[in-house]
Amino acid sequence: MVPNLRFCFALLVFLLPVSFVQAACQGAAITEGVYNPPFCIPPKPLRIVTLDPLITLGMLIELKAPVVATPYMAITENEVLDVVKAERMVDLGNPREPSLERLAVLKPDLIIGSAEAHAAIYEQAAQIAPTVLFKHMDWKRYLLRLSEVTGREGAATAALEAYETRVAAIRERVKAKELTVSTVRFAPDRFVVFVDGPDAYAPFAVLHEAGVKRTDYETVTDGTIVKRPDWEELANLDGDVLLYVSASGFESGPDDALEKQVTENPLWQLLPAVQAGRAYRVERGPWQSFHGIRSANRILDDVERYVLADR
Repeated sequence: MVPNLRFCFALLVFLLPVSFVQAACQGAAITEGVYNPPFCIPPKPLRIVTLDPLITLGMLIELKAPVVATPYMAITENEVLDVVKAERMVDLGNPREPSLERLAVLKPDLIIGSAEAHAAIYEQAAQIAPTVLFKHMDWKRYLLRLSEVTGREGAATAALEAYETRVAAIRERVKAKELTVSTVRFAPDRFVVFVDGPDAYAPFAVLHEAGVKRTDYETVTDGTIVKRPDWEELANLDGDVLLYVSASGFESGPDDALEKQVTENPLWQLLPAVQAGRAYRVERGPWQSFHGIRSANRILDDVERYVLADR
């Protein structure tokens, strides 16, 4: 009897925190995909801060959410930066160590960040305003989550429906081509290959949805997101088409010089797609700083331009 009582007591203690949070929650609560669940969604937030100036900021802009502050550092797309400045969002500095002092002065009613990047400052942020740190997830699911916590579900649903219609049409056309596609990013002194797999980074998940087949080297079944081949391993990028990004860092100025350095190397010139004249440089913005539906459509633009182009 005593062990049973102990078990019941332990169960009660375990359930109490969740019960109290849910009881105090005037709206819905999110229990999956967030740091320190459950998260109680505040009603109609009007002053939102995002600690992530990349995918989260871009999606919030697309949803027309009232964002009042974000770190400016790491914003590489001029279109996004133009909106940030036009809306007079406050700069929180470094996205890894955002200024909590500036944040507190703003008196936000919702703070959004990344579980991977911002868990260390969760307690301080949560004392300022309701704070939700999302874990890594599929980009479309993330867009819906953001629309849920900001009260903009309708905007996300409409945008995703239009995207699904377009990607389905492209997928049928890609299937008929029977081509393989390789991708690579040039970085100073290294190469980065974002793979096709269960946890693929958003632009490459879009490629997968579009029916684009990657090479064996670029396809995984585990949680790998990137591979970093050396010059010798670069020969594994033997797709019929090769899409590459030249991104030397936050600033795009040195990108052309980096491209020249790589593409003039004899080992690069041995790649099948290069020899066939089917290696194409794509814009670094949507491929490296994915921001949502607009970025997804720009990826699809490149699929139509380079993979589906008649030759």
